[in-house]
Amino acid sequence: MDFYEVLNSRHSIRDFADESIPKDMMERIVRAAYSAPANDHFRDWHYVVVTDKEIMKNVIEGVPKNLTVKDVDSMTFISDPVQKESYQIAVPKQYRMLIDAAAIIIPLMKKKVDILNPSCLSDLNCYASIWCSIENVWLAAVAEGYGCNVRIPLGNEESIAKDALNIPEEYMIPCFIGIGRPAETAVYTKQIDVDYDTQIHWEMF
Repeated sequence: MDFYEVLNSRHSIRDFADESIPKDMMERIVRAAYSAPANDHFRDWHYVVVTDKEIMKNVIEGVPKNLTVKDVDSMTFISDPVQKESYQIAVPKQYRMLIDAAAIIIPLMKKKVDILNPSCLSDLNCYASIWCSIENVWLAAVAEGYGCNVRIPLGNEESIAKDALNIPEEYMIPCFIGIGRPAETAVYTKQIDVDYDTQIHWEMF
């Protein structure tokens, strides 16, 4: 698959086929993370790959399991119909899209600064860097015929996952990544069209 085909094929996949990913393939995909730019040049991220279903259950024990479309509508106040439909599709699948994946990948970054209370924009450099590495994993998965989704931990979801995986306190989990082969019946959410002519600027805004 050529690079631009990979870019244009990247979607959030929340419905997976019942298929495992060979370990050597998984390692190849995850290693792509370390080709991302790093703000401090250390690339000292860690990635935990979980394929055992019982461990996966323990990791995402804090993720809501039974949300409905009605719940979504009561939690959000969205007027745009495309965005609203996307939430109605995605939110009820938050647990299933992870537990039904072939694996859950856990990226880890050291908490070198308080990114939730930054003193300046540069404090977020480490957070920006690991998200570059996460995107590399996602694109590598697509290039190999797989798909991904991400969930950013809410509430106590991070602490539950860290306890389940013996992750030291000094590390932060930016997201959970579900990865697997897209199901033939996978539902793809609509995307809002980008007006490139008005959103890409030359020389000045």
